[in-house]
Amino acid sequence: MQDMYRQPAKLIEALNRLVPLAVNMGDYIASANDNPFVFIPLHKGADDFMSDKNFRKFYWPSHREVVMGLINEGLVPYHFVEGQYHSRLDVIADSGIPPASSFWNFDQMDMKVAKQKIGGWAAIGGNIQGSTLYAGTPQQVADEVKRLIDTCGYNGGYALGTALIVDHTTDENMRAVIETCKTYGASR
Repeated sequence: MQDMYRQPAKLIEALNRLVPLAVNMGDYIASANDNPFVFIPLHKGADDFMSDKNFRKFYWPSHREVVMGLINEGLVPYHFVEGQYHSRLDVIADSGIPPASSFWNFDQMDMKVAKQKIGGWAAIGGNIQGSTLYAGTPQQVADEVKRLIDTCGYNGGYALGTALIVDHTTDENMRAVIETCKTYGASR
């Protein structure tokens, strides 16, 4: 983080040098697993981690090049977007990433905004909150699933999923996710 201020040119040079390595690693892992999806956790790009100016200057350009490199290899970047990305969606939407070539699974996002800004060209998913799965009732889980389907399920391009990795929940709550998706989602 200090290098953004102390030696920004060297930081950008280092980030650019990592791009082909990241693309090659993604290609290698996808080939080894015979799976075109390349999992990319976005831990440090959230709104509250760095300024929008620094995101645009340091974070996004090299990340975009990795994404484009993976797409050019015939792979599908699968972004696991941690934190809030509200101020980042305009940058992502205007990035020139080809339609129907990437997936964005969101953690703490207003899914209506995500659907409006990038749902027309990218697949989006996620946002069943871990707190609801952990401490909610099956009815609260079903209500959240219905809200997400209503918000994002129109015109395709939405995959119902959790906001985070599910470590703790009840069997009843997971059944509520599955059954509500099957019944309510299929009727939409």
